[in-house]
Amino acid sequence: MMLVYNDPSDQRSLSFDETSSAEESPDATRQSLVSVNDHIPFIGQRFPTHDAAYEFYCEFAKRCGFSIRRHRTEGKDGVGKGLTRRYFVCHRAGNTPVKSSSESKPQRNRKSSRCGCQAFMRISKSTEMGMPEWRVTGFVNHHNHELLEPNQVRFLPAYRMISESDKNRILMFAKTGISVQQMMRLLELEKCVEPGYLSFTEKDVRNLLQTFRKVDSEDESVDLLRMCRNIKDKDPDFRFEFTLDSNARLENIAWSYASSVQSYEIFGDTVVFDTTHRLNALDMPLGIWVGVNNYGMPCFFGCVLLREESLRSFSWALKAFTGFMNGKAPQTLLTDQNVCLKEAIGLEMPSTKHALCIWHIVSKFPSWFNAVLGERYNEWKGEFYRLYNLETINEFEMGWRDMANSFGLHANRHISGLYSFRALWALPYLRNHFFAGLTTPGHSKSISAFIQRFLSAQTRLAHFVEQVAVAVDFRDQAGEHQTMQQNIQNINLKTGAPMESHAASVLTPFAFSKLQEQLVSAAHYASYQTEDDWFLVRHHTKLEGNGRKVYWAPREGIVCCSCHHFEFSGILCRHALRVLSTGNCFQIPERYLPTRWRRVSFHHGSRHHLQLQDHNGDHHHRDRVQMLQTMVSSLVSESAKSKERLDLATEHVSALLSQIRDCPLSLTGFR
Repeated sequence: MMLVYNDPSDQRSLSFDETSSAEESPDATRQSLVSVNDHIPFIGQRFPTHDAAYEFYCEFAKRCGFSIRRHRTEGKDGVGKGLTRRYFVCHRAGNTPVKSSSESKPQRNRKSSRCGCQAFMRISKSTEMGMPEWRVTGFVNHHNHELLEPNQVRFLPAYRMISESDKNRILMFAKTGISVQQMMRLLELEKCVEPGYLSFTEKDVRNLLQTFRKVDSEDESVDLLRMCRNIKDKDPDFRFEFTLDSNARLENIAWSYASSVQSYEIFGDTVVFDTTHRLNALDMPLGIWVGVNNYGMPCFFGCVLLREESLRSFSWALKAFTGFMNGKAPQTLLTDQNVCLKEAIGLEMPSTKHALCIWHIVSKFPSWFNAVLGERYNEWKGEFYRLYNLETINEFEMGWRDMANSFGLHANRHISGLYSFRALWALPYLRNHFFAGLTTPGHSKSISAFIQRFLSAQTRLAHFVEQVAVAVDFRDQAGEHQTMQQNIQNINLKTGAPMESHAASVLTPFAFSKLQEQLVSAAHYASYQTEDDWFLVRHHTKLEGNGRKVYWAPREGIVCCSCHHFEFSGILCRHALRVLSTGNCFQIPERYLPTRWRRVSFHHGSRHHLQLQDHNGDHHHRDRVQMLQTMVSSLVSESAKSKERLDLATEHVSALLSQIRDCPLSLTGFR
């Protein structure tokens, strides 16, 4: 579309209206345009206010596929005081202004949409019959860029707007803790519009939430710090750290509970630091430290809220966490792939082995490889898992090269990226380090479900600390109940070997089941002594070729295997167990029944809270404990049948538990 009109009685030069123009009388112009379209601006068109003229031109621009902005205002002597002429131009008019560089402020590398477009509408003020009005005196509708389609023009910033009622709805949704995507779907359903056809985008909603956070940040900071101090007053072992920015606003905050610090003393060898979540209501990055206890259940260690994901923020978070845990860094730390976090771990935890969560990597595979591989995607995924679980680095290197060639992925950038940091995720590079089984899909699902417990009910910042505390308490209660249920179950011995019954009396049911798998498999292997204290172990179907090398020194009670299964999981492998069995070893050496996999209980309020059960002690004591556990199980079942029963049981059990905790603790039957 090319329409060029100018009023010869009102010629003023502009950089963008020096184009060829067709001069017509206002009446002729109006007649020709009215017959075509009443919504096209024309010379002589009158408006009561300049805002009315702007709204008219804005509607015209939206139908054509562009947006406008106010460009320049002018006054003219002799006509009256104030504004007398105004220019409205295409949003792509003019050129990008050159910004002066400032070393103190980072520059945004954002491409401008301005391209020197010449389209404009000019209006001038006049007075007739004593009444002021605005008249169109110039109109050019020639664009040097493509105009947008109707379904695209709504994404221009000028047409994206959130009404007051929608703002109130979004704020209400934010307080319930739902995600921005869920907010958009709900609003689409409420307004009966197709997905993606709201008058605003997800980015607009995020910006709005950021505005809410800025408005309320001072109150929330005060509430949050007051909340933490109140908890600290009630529980001196509660720990929190925070930083304020130059405007005294909350910047970062981290916290941990007394029970979490106690758990970390035993189960803090391997930690997952999950930074993939955000507090939707405040759009703040959230970091959660989680581990796994001796019963294979998620174990909460701490939380951190950050204003941004930067090297400085992550370094502060890691320092705070280490401080909570009395200066003890984890042996291994699993995280998502983040360059700043990786660098921070190298600086703040140099002795910690850093690895990447395989489940975060695998979650990206469909978008990376589904379209590329098509029908072969599942076949490739199976081959990837085979390579991932290999035992030796040489096998992995050779297999990876063959896989890339076989599937035509040798030039794929994602394959190249995976290979470049393979030492952080591939098991052949990690087997010398302890991971407590956290590299398995099962643990990834349980940890994700655990995190969702307190993410699903997030509200405002101050309330979130309370919600985490509730989730942790629920975890503890659920853990105690599951422990009780596991203890009263009769363990099914499958081999009849003395080592099996010994392990069953020491390890938790979770850890014993892992060891039992290895014991059952050990019967399928043959061992050959090759030299002093060295054995070669092969599967009975592979009596030739290479096997696993096992070193066993009976006098020192040392046994180790080239597969590094014990170093990796804390559970002896089938190869080592086969050698022990061949050497008439009837009990597993103490050092290979680590504390973190034994049956332990916590006595809160005591610094010496770890108690290992002595399974060679009083059988009468054990029988009484089992009887009590059975009674408690029946109590829970019967109480859950009605609200009245549950209230009665809760009241009496709470009182009884307080009395029991006040009783002196006897060490009989424990060590």
